[in-house]
Amino acid sequence: MYQPKKIIVVTGHFGSGKTNFSAALALSLAQAGKPVTVVDFDLVNPYFRTADFKEAFAKHGITLRAPDYANTNVDIPSVQFDLGGLAAGEGHLIIDVGGDEDGAVALGRYSHVLNSYAETGELDMLAVVSFRRYLTRTAAECAEYLRGIERASRMKLTHIVNNTNLGMETTAEMILESMPSCAALSRETGLPVACVTVPDFIEPPQLPGFDVMRVPVVVRLPWMPQSEALK
Repeated sequence: MYQPKKIIVVTGHFGSGKTNFSAALALSLAQAGKPVTVVDFDLVNPYFRTADFKEAFAKHGITLRAPDYANTNVDIPSVQFDLGGLAAGEGHLIIDVGGDEDGAVALGRYSHVLNSYAETGELDMLAVVSFRRYLTRTAAECAEYLRGIERASRMKLTHIVNNTNLGMETTAEMILESMPSCAALSRETGLPVACVTVPDFIEPPQLPGFDVMRVPVVVRLPWMPQSEALK
């Protein structure tokens, strides 16, 4: 069973579901009684950010830190918090990084701090992938993208999270169909699979040899009702 480290850096392509995964992981750890801080480090995409969940996180005792001007119409948010200080704090620190290499470049500013935790085994850097998304439909496409993330961030990925989904239209069959590609990506990159996510509204498929993580769909379109997990 995958056990999250003290610091969990979450990366992934646009639309891979990394923000939903970050929020679900934070809620799971908080429900287990762990102190959790989430850093919204998505300086690229103004939509579907962990910063959207500030009030809901507070209800669950989760601390959220986001760049100045997150959730506003200012084009370039600025990072005004001490990531090194947050990393040294108590409990788990989840860092939700913006998609594409531009987001990883911003993370690279702190690579010297974060890599020190990687060297002591206190940091995971997760690659959230969805084989139902454009440009990451195959293991080869995903591997190329992940190598770009590592170059831009000056950090090394530690695990893959198979988060193949189509939002509320996800089916167990879609997840099963993604498993050969997930296994191929693991072989090509040498990265173990931390878990396979399954939305909490479907019955989990049988996935021998893989950890399954049930996740609520907390990232929803504006006209959809809020997930019960955030209430």
